[in-house]
Amino acid sequence: MKKLFKFLGALVAVVVLAVAGFAMFVQARGIPSYELPKAPAAPTLAATPERVALGEKIVLATCADCHRNPETNTLSGQKLRDLTPDFGAVYSANITRDPQHGIGAWTDAELTTLLRTGIGRDGRYRVIMPSFALMSDEDVQSVIAFLRSDNALTQPNPTPSHGQEPSFLLKALSNTVMKPTPLPTAAVVAPAPTDALGYGRYLVVGRYKCYECHSKDFKSNNPLEPEKSEGYLGGGNKLLNLQGQEVVSRNLTSDAETGLGDWTEAQFAQAIKFGMSPHGPLNYPMPKYSQLTDEEVKALFAYLQSVPKLRNATPEDKGTIAAR
Repeated sequence: MKKLFKFLGALVAVVVLAVAGFAMFVQARGIPSYELPKAPAAPTLAATPERVALGEKIVLATCADCHRNPETNTLSGQKLRDLTPDFGAVYSANITRDPQHGIGAWTDAELTTLLRTGIGRDGRYRVIMPSFALMSDEDVQSVIAFLRSDNALTQPNPTPSHGQEPSFLLKALSNTVMKPTPLPTAAVVAPAPTDALGYGRYLVVGRYKCYECHSKDFKSNNPLEPEKSEGYLGGGNKLLNLQGQEVVSRNLTSDAETGLGDWTEAQFAQAIKFGMSPHGPLNYPMPKYSQLTDEEVKALFAYLQSVPKLRNATPEDKGTIAAR
């Protein structure tokens, strides 16, 4: 028996030392940097007016809320106020065309690598920035075309990007489960809009990345196989509004009581484009996707109706369910 207690004591000591050692390593290393991946050679697509317009639409839908600085009215970066304080203080970067503080000196290949993997030209991992690993090559090139354009949002601005102030939790996550995504090894092509289910899935996981906020938790999202994210599209992810109050993302599956199962396509269009759901207004941090086409709305709704149902009531649902 004494030998057993000695063994258990030694085991506990080893575990404690291992945990302490890992904690010291994480604290010292912080958010990790990586060797810059080498993007495969690919032809640069011409920055046509159509691509610039598409890039503007994507940036306004997926980038501007985080990167638009209200003081400069450009994409010069700001503090992210809708993240849980568990992550510390996190700031978006300056992505204007400023050559020193923005992306004006970056090559297309460097921007593509950043968008797809989350790794910047300096090797630093942008841990909170979504990685658009599943975005089509056409959409990526359109985003870059817009960022290179003369739009007021992209005008060179010398505001330096604010350094990150990550919590120990965010440091630990970025050294374990949160990792850069690999560069694609083949061309990435979006399904044709005529394929409503395929195109709708692409919009959810590739272009607009709805699943990131509307699955259970950022920490358990799977960027390469989004359907394997815990609580895929079932809501429950905890965000903050601009007043620092907790906002829980809604269930987008077709569950009739807690999801979109009793919504019509017209109601869905009103909600996603104009922020008005059948049960009341949708508030920040839910964006208004006012530039979505009818084709996109139809595809999104068709795909969301096909996703396996999850019953997961969020605070906005409780009064509605009680009244039934």
